[in-house]
Amino acid sequence: MRTTIALKLGMAVSGFIFLGFVLAHMYGNLKAFAGHDAFNEYAHHLRELGEPMLPHEGALWILRLGLILSLVVHVYCAVVLWRRAARARTTKYVVKKDTGATRASLMMRWGGVTILVFLVWHLLNFTVVKVNPQGGATNDPYDLMVDTFDVWWMTVIYIVAMLALGAHLHHGIWSAAQTLGWTGTAAKRQRAKTFGFVMALIVSVGFSLVPLAVLAGIITK
Repeated sequence: MRTTIALKLGMAVSGFIFLGFVLAHMYGNLKAFAGHDAFNEYAHHLRELGEPMLPHEGALWILRLGLILSLVVHVYCAVVLWRRAARARTTKYVVKKDTGATRASLMMRWGGVTILVFLVWHLLNFTVVKVNPQGGATNDPYDLMVDTFDVWWMTVIYIVAMLALGAHLHHGIWSAAQTLGWTGTAAKRQRAKTFGFVMALIVSVGFSLVPLAVLAGIITK
């Protein structure tokens, strides 16, 4: 993990693991449009996954540990690569050139920090502590979700985080494709860019539908 290519590979692989999780999580969130029972049955099924071979919530904890490991790898690689890039250029340019690559790198860096901060809050809100911003009960996943997104500023925070996630995916998928050698020709580069854009659009829009529907009164308790 000391070489730059190994660090980039670590970021690429862990990033694709997160992409798979994000798509599955988005599918589960969209169950909210099917109503209270369908959403809660999905949440309950996740806790029973793998039984009786695994204990209750066993598969869920395996998934959580895998995601935590991927997160540690992703953040560690990003920090080390950023520090190396900063050390490689010890003096600033006389004329500051605002290139596309520079903007993209800044978006990835600060977008990643935004997503990380939001992830901590999201886990506190729905999983670890279960915080209901309206002070109501937290033992019903569907009702907690509706109570959360019924608060307009909670929905705004969520939408901003999803836009940051979309931008992160857009550039991240392209960078991962380069690292994995999938951009060797003009056609492959175009496919990688298109795939990154489509995935970013699907994820950011897909995750935003439920909070917006709650705020608009389409999804209610």
